[in-house]
Amino acid sequence: MTSATITSKGQVTIPVDVRNALGVGSGDRIEFIMNEQSGRYEVVPAIQSVTALKGIIGSPKQPVSVEDMNAAIAEQGASAR
Repeated sequence: MTSATITSKGQVTIPVDVRNALGVGSGDRIEFIMNEQSGRYEVVPAIQSVTALKGIIGSPKQPVSVEDMNAAIAEQGASAR
């Protein structure tokens, strides 16, 4: 069984074999999910597909043309100088 120690700061180094099995590395995020059936936490990679973001931002109330977008970008660029 693989184990790790919690530091005084609450940090844990995930053993290399566990990182490899999860497919995670430095800078990746993980999630702790409570398994209601077993009463235990599961560690899973926090990887979401780009398609999971679909629908987060609603559609604009009125369509915006490319020309309007370009004008807004130019206006913001000019005011930033």
